[in-house]
Amino acid sequence: MHNAAQTMKAVVYDGKGHIELADRALPRIVEDTDAIVRVTRSSICTSDLHIIHGAVSRALPDTVLGHEFVGIVEEVGSTVKAIAPGDRVAVNVETFCGECFFCKRGYVNNCVQGGWELGCRIDGCQAEYVRVPFADNGCTPIPESVTDEDALFLGDVLATGYFGAEIAEITPGDTVAVIGAGPVGLCAMMCARAFGATTIIALDIDRSRLDRASREGIADIVLDPNEIDPEETVRSLTEGRGADAVIECAGTPATFETAWKIARPNAVVSVMALYEEDQVLPLPKMYGKNLVFKTGGVDAHCLGRVMALIEAGRIDTTPLITHRFPLDRAMEAYRTFEAHEDGCMKVVLTPIGE
Repeated sequence: MHNAAQTMKAVVYDGKGHIELADRALPRIVEDTDAIVRVTRSSICTSDLHIIHGAVSRALPDTVLGHEFVGIVEEVGSTVKAIAPGDRVAVNVETFCGECFFCKRGYVNNCVQGGWELGCRIDGCQAEYVRVPFADNGCTPIPESVTDEDALFLGDVLATGYFGAEIAEITPGDTVAVIGAGPVGLCAMMCARAFGATTIIALDIDRSRLDRASREGIADIVLDPNEIDPEETVRSLTEGRGADAVIECAGTPATFETAWKIARPNAVVSVMALYEEDQVLPLPKMYGKNLVFKTGGVDAHCLGRVMALIEAGRIDTTPLITHRFPLDRAMEAYRTFEAHEDGCMKVVLTPIGE
């Protein structure tokens, strides 16, 4: 590695609801499949807040947070072939081996040696450097025409949005309702469009987020469930049927109920939200709707395809970026992000001194 110092700055979670910017030892190659990446851009996600609030049971204390980032490869293990030092890469939040029962079937987020590891069970990217396990699978090269910020969200919120749209079985001409106009929801809308949806309906109780979805052309119709009856309104917009597909990205009891209510009979409800409590399926009320529920989350099987969509200009997630802070102001960045100050949607952490 090219850093003469033996330590780096990193955002560390203590396991008791607190974080701090601390000095950490530089990461090193542990396995032949590892890579060391110098972080050029990282972000803060709502799932980082879930960890801090104790809602992610598998998260380990004394861990560097962060799992959504891009950077430059500094060093690779002896068996890494797909990337080399100097390459610009976007890194998946999901760690996967590529060889186990689940990986061979494409279910990489169920990898027996991986899953959500970075920033949860092993040190993540809200740091100057990070060790990426199974780097041939975990790193997606960034084309020259794609900037770091163009590719920043590929490995998490964009992958989640793409997976949500993919499993919703969208067909050209469909009307797709997306609940939650936050980062994941907006990515799901973009990806639903890429899958051929003609009409995108965004539902959220945050007017600023709805305005962004409308202003950027990400959604065609925006609805605030506090102002209208979502079931009645979506039916009125779809000749009485309901949405052809629903992608739930908000994660509250109210939004879970709204999801199945606004779906037309025989629709797919794609549930991507990370809930902090159990939800209930009121089966007697649903009887006869013949709905299919698919639960998801981030899935890294598709990132080459999604990067190609970015390169082609069919997906642009840069409008999600509202704030930038250098890494040494990460505590301020977290406060801004959690409080949604000044319309904060996505925070980018940049290298110290840049």
